[in-house]
Amino acid sequence: MQFLFPKILWCLFALAIPVIVHLFNFRKTKKVFFSNVSFLKTVETQTSAFRKLKQLLILLSRILFLACLILAFAQPILPAANNLGKKINSLGVNSLYLDNSMSMQNTSENKRLIDLAVIKIDELLTLFRTSSNLQFFTNEFSGDDQFAVNSGKVKDKLTGLHFSNQSRNLENVYNRQRSLAQKNNPNGENSMFWFSDFQKSTSGNLKNIKVDSSDKVYLVPVQGKATQNVFVDSVWLGSPFIREMQNNTVFVKVSNSGDKIVEQLSLKLFIDGTQSSTSTVDISSKSSAVAKFNIIVKDKGYHKGKITFNDQPITFDNEYYFVLNASPTINVSHIHQQKNPVDYIAKMYQNDSLYNFKSFSINNIDQGQIKNADFLILEGISNLDPTLSSSLGNFMQNGGNLLIIPATNIDVNSYGSLLKNYGINNLRFTDGSNQAMLEINEPNKSSIFYADVFEKGLSNAKVNLPKSKPLLFWNGVGEKLLSFKNSQAFLSQTKTASGNLYIMSSPLNTSYSNFAEHAFFVPTFLKMATQSVKSQRIAYNFNEGTIELLKTNAPKNANYKLKNGKFEIIPVQRVLGNKLYLDLPKSSDLSDDQTLESGYFDLIINNTIENTLAINHDNLESELELYSPEELRVIFKEQKNVQVFDNIMDGDFVDTFRANSFGTPLWKYLIIAALIFLLIEICLVRFFKA
Repeated sequence: MQFLFPKILWCLFALAIPVIVHLFNFRKTKKVFFSNVSFLKTVETQTSAFRKLKQLLILLSRILFLACLILAFAQPILPAANNLGKKINSLGVNSLYLDNSMSMQNTSENKRLIDLAVIKIDELLTLFRTSSNLQFFTNEFSGDDQFAVNSGKVKDKLTGLHFSNQSRNLENVYNRQRSLAQKNNPNGENSMFWFSDFQKSTSGNLKNIKVDSSDKVYLVPVQGKATQNVFVDSVWLGSPFIREMQNNTVFVKVSNSGDKIVEQLSLKLFIDGTQSSTSTVDISSKSSAVAKFNIIVKDKGYHKGKITFNDQPITFDNEYYFVLNASPTINVSHIHQQKNPVDYIAKMYQNDSLYNFKSFSINNIDQGQIKNADFLILEGISNLDPTLSSSLGNFMQNGGNLLIIPATNIDVNSYGSLLKNYGINNLRFTDGSNQAMLEINEPNKSSIFYADVFEKGLSNAKVNLPKSKPLLFWNGVGEKLLSFKNSQAFLSQTKTASGNLYIMSSPLNTSYSNFAEHAFFVPTFLKMATQSVKSQRIAYNFNEGTIELLKTNAPKNANYKLKNGKFEIIPVQRVLGNKLYLDLPKSSDLSDDQTLESGYFDLIINNTIENTLAINHDNLESELELYSPEELRVIFKEQKNVQVFDNIMDGDFVDTFRANSFGTPLWKYLIIAALIFLLIEICLVRFFKA
C-alpha cells in the first residue's frame, strides 16, 4: 500500500489525545441538594469491571475513528502493475489528444460526443493536478501545442474549444506527440491519450503506427450508436463551363454511408438564394446515386449554388455550396506571319463576347499577350527565333494551350527544339505545291473532343469531308483528332502538364486546304478554345489547407481578404508565377467570436471582390463507419504498450484508468469505516447501560 500524501500520517500522534483523556478523568463531582428522601430515585449499580469494559470500548472506537480519518486524508492506494502513479510527476510527458472534427457533433444520450470527451478529460486532469508536463492539442496542430503546461492551462483550452474543419490521421497524431516527448524526455516513460470516435475514413492505416516501447498509449473511443448519414460527394458541370441564357446541366453525386436504403430523398438546388430545381434519388446502403439538374442563369459572372436536403440526426453536411462562373472570358491570342486573306480565325472569335481576341503580327509581338493568353494560335510562322521559342516554352509550362498552323515554308529545326519537350519527334516538312489534295477522314464521333458536336440522330450519317495538302509531318504521342485516309495526322492533340498542344499539317490558305470553309472548322476551333479555359474549381474543402487560384495579374505584394458575412480574415498568401496560394485559417487562429463554417467566401483586394469561393467540410467526415474497441484491440494486439478502453459511455473511464494505472484508492472505504466507528461510540455512550 502507498500513500499519496504521506506527511499527513504525522497526525497519527493525535491518537494519544483520547488515551490521555481516558487515563486522566477531569470530570468534577456535582452536588445535588434535596430536602426530602422521597425524591431519591432508585440507583442502578454497576460493577467496576463492567464500567472499565465500557470505557475501553469507547476509547477504542474513538481511536479507530481518528485513525481512519487521518489515513483517509493521506489517501492510501493499492499500487497498479504499471506503476504510472509514480511517474506522473516525473519528467515524462503526459499528452492528451482530442479529436474535435465535425463528426464529433454526433450525439449519444442527447449529448454531443465532444462534450462527453471534455467531461472525461476534465476528470482525468484531477489525476495530473500536480503535474506540469502536460500536452493538450486538437486537430489544429497549432504552435502552442508544442509546449508542456499544467492542468490549469489545459482546462482553459477546454473552455475555448471549437470544432475543427480539419481531420487528422492517427499516425500524424502519434508523430506529433512523439516529437514533443523526444524534446522534453528522450528517455521515455511518456503517457499518451487519444480521445476520438476513431472514424475509419480519417484515422488512416492504423497498422502503420509503431508505438515506441518506452511510450504508453491509451485509446479512449468516444462513440454513439451507429448512425445513418447522407452527404454530397461531389458536384460537376455537364460542360467545361456554362453560358448565360442557355440550358446547362449540373450533376450531384450523393452518398449513403448507412446500412439502410434511403428512398425518395428530395434534393433542392438553389442559385443565388432562389430555388432553381429539385430532384429525387434512391440510394442503396453503402452506395451512391447521381442527381441531374437543368439550370439557366441570366447573367455572366459568379453565381452562388447550394444543394440542400433533410437528413437526421447528422446535419452538418446537409448543405453543399458551390460557385458557377457563367461565360468566363477566354483570352485568345493570334500570332501570324502568313495569314489567310479571309482571316477565318478573327471572324470566328472577335464577334463573340465569350472571347477576348487579340491578333498581332510576328513583327510586333506583345509578350504580355502570350503570357496572359488561354489559347494561343501560331499561324504561318516559318521560323521561331530563340526569344519567341522561350516565351512559348514558358507559356506551355504554365498550362497554356497552343495551336501550330504551319507556313508554306518552315524551318523544322526551330520548331523541333520546342516540340521535342512534349514528345513530338521526327518533324519533317515537304513542299506540297505540286501534290493533290487528300481527303480527311471523318472524325471519331464518340471521342471526348467531338462528343457534343454531332447530334445523336446523325451519328451514323455520312458527311461531306474536307480535303487538304499535308506539308508538315511528325511522330510522337498524342491523339489524332483528324487524319487523312492514309492515317497520317491532319490535326493532333497532345496533353501537356495542364494544357494541350495542337498541331495541324496544312495551312488554312485555300490553295492548300478547304478545311477553313468546311463545317468541321468552327466546332473544332471552338472546342480547342473552350478546352483551354482555366476554369476555377466550383468548390473546395477545408481539409485541403491551401487553395490554389490562377491569377495572371496578381500583384506581388497583394493583400487579399476572405470575407463571409461578418467573418473576415487575411489568410497567409503568396504569389508564385501566375498562381495565388491562400492558406486557410485554422480554428485556433480565430478569435473567440469567430467560427469558420462552410459557405461562400468573397476574395477581396482594395475593397473590390475579385472572386467568390465555396468551401465545404471534407466529405470524409461524413463517412461515419467507426473502429470498435474490439477492432482496435485486434489491430494493436502485438503492441503491449497500447491499451484500448471500452466506449467512454460504457463505464467510468477515469475510475478504470485510475485503478489500472494509479492503483485502487482506499480513502472512500476509510471514510466509511470512520463513520461506522463514530456510530459505535454514540451507541456505546447512549445505549450501553447494563
